[in-house]
Amino acid sequence: MDTLTAEISKPETTGIRGRVGAFIELTKPRIAFMLVLTSASGFYLGTKGGFDAVLFVNSMIAITLLAFGVATLNQYLERAIDALMERTALRPLPTGKVSAVEALVFGALLCVGAEAYLYFAVNPLTALLGLSVIVGYVFLYTPLKTRTTVSTAIGAIPGAMPPLMGWTAAANEITLGAWILFVFLYLWQFPHFLAIAWIYRDQYAKAGIKMLPVVEEAGKVTVRQIVIFTLLMLPVSIGPFFVGTSGWVFLAGASVLGIWFLFASLRMARDRSVKSARRLLIASVLYLPLVFGLMVFNHR
Repeated sequence: MDTLTAEISKPETTGIRGRVGAFIELTKPRIAFMLVLTSASGFYLGTKGGFDAVLFVNSMIAITLLAFGVATLNQYLERAIDALMERTALRPLPTGKVSAVEALVFGALLCVGAEAYLYFAVNPLTALLGLSVIVGYVFLYTPLKTRTTVSTAIGAIPGAMPPLMGWTAAANEITLGAWILFVFLYLWQFPHFLAIAWIYRDQYAKAGIKMLPVVEEAGKVTVRQIVIFTLLMLPVSIGPFFVGTSGWVFLAGASVLGIWFLFASLRMARDRSVKSARRLLIASVLYLPLVFGLMVFNHR
């Protein structure tokens, strides 16, 4: 069977519930939830005057659709790579639960629908930021993952857009407070994703993904970057206090959480074990919503 025929062949037969579940899996709902959570925080923090509930709902729906679409197109482009790694081999495309054509159409429709929703129901500025997410993540970051370790820095740009989009959805402008949220999330991604790459570096190497832990096996540069980006993140993480977005409770809580996160990074740097990398990964997953939660709780 030639490549074209294989691409359009009928997917593995499953029941309706299985098919629906496969399409839901393509959207990576758990990751989308985290992105929407930071977007919602950005919207609340960027609101001036009365809270517009209708605009908030429209914004979150549109950003959710965008997250779903980008995740689907990412899996479409990485279907061959995913089949080579144990952690991704059971995804819908490698297993044939969804065909490549179906995933492409589904992802494209979600992205187009999200952009139209953002433009007409939210504002053109947020739609423009959404377009930059599609271009940056799907057309730049994803193809570069098998070519250069710089892909992490590039992918972190669209990855940091959700709170910025939430802010612009509410305020229709980008202010210093919005940039702080963007930079904070940008820096957070380095220790988070480098921890993941360290845990799965053997699988990434097998698939040809050029993450830093793959090309630099000793790990010296990897752990150095983890610590450096964590240290850079800490002063940015308390920036909302100094620009008047959040108060003293946030400052105290974010400072304690930051020290905890730094401790996890330093422990990872010290022993470079998979166990410490998992601890850092868990710390990063808990740290982010806690800090954003404190921003919202102590908003002023």
